[in-house]
Amino acid sequence: MHAQLIDGNALAQKIRAEVAGRTQALKARGVEPSLAIILVGEDPASQVYTRHKANDSTQTGLKATLETYPADLPEAALLDRIRALNEDPAVHGILVQLPLPKHMDASKVIEAIAPAKDVDGFHVASAGALLTGQRGFWPCTPYGCMKMLESIGYDLRGKHAVVIGRSNIVGKPMALMLLQKDATVTICHSRTRDLKALTLQADVIVAAVGKRNVLTADMVKPGAVVIDVGMNRNDEGKLCGDVDFAGVKEVAGWITPVPGGVGPMTRAMLLVNTLEAAERAAG
Repeated sequence: MHAQLIDGNALAQKIRAEVAGRTQALKARGVEPSLAIILVGEDPASQVYTRHKANDSTQTGLKATLETYPADLPEAALLDRIRALNEDPAVHGILVQLPLPKHMDASKVIEAIAPAKDVDGFHVASAGALLTGQRGFWPCTPYGCMKMLESIGYDLRGKHAVVIGRSNIVGKPMALMLLQKDATVTICHSRTRDLKALTLQADVIVAAVGKRNVLTADMVKPGAVVIDVGMNRNDEGKLCGDVDFAGVKEVAGWITPVPGGVGPMTRAMLLVNTLEAAERAAG
């Protein structure tokens, strides 16, 4: 067996085109969807991510403003800026790029964002909405994973899904989204005993721990769907995921590559959330 690729680049391009169309319709009603991106400090990776997010937004017709601040910005000043953006009706989405400088409390900063503008889906209100099946904003990475499963027509009802990782950003919300689609979900983590025994039972595996080769071919049931959320570097410095791609693609039925898999989808779903925030504000 040789796995079929789930092409995140192609799917993200399709979603961006849909966003562009809906954005034009909203602009025709006099509403310009707007995203405010805040970057504090000079973390190189964060600088790249925020530039990409701003570029993606403008290419689909969304208005994006990238605000950059020095690493020694007082936390109180950042909170004041967020409050001002909360009160600005022309701004529909607010994104504060993580990680923040060590003197800032990331949870406090995230909770300062109005839930109606929390397009990253990290606010406690967003998490609560996901848990209880209410309307909110889903975190972009697991949301992108769900869209990838949807794109291959995969029916999750009754399937066993194993999520490796329990972060608030990916692992936990991923499990809840899979549960909403009637999958039976197992969450695995660093204290899980016999990970292989569990992954061998899985119809769907989502690897999201940030550790190279956490999932190898001998851990995968033939025909399983494997979603690789990891972003790591191999010994040659090349980008790779959490999955041993070369080995697992010979066993799995479907697999996402790194790069070109979940990464582009994460950015695409940020655009979807921002557009939906604007649509909700416009009624």
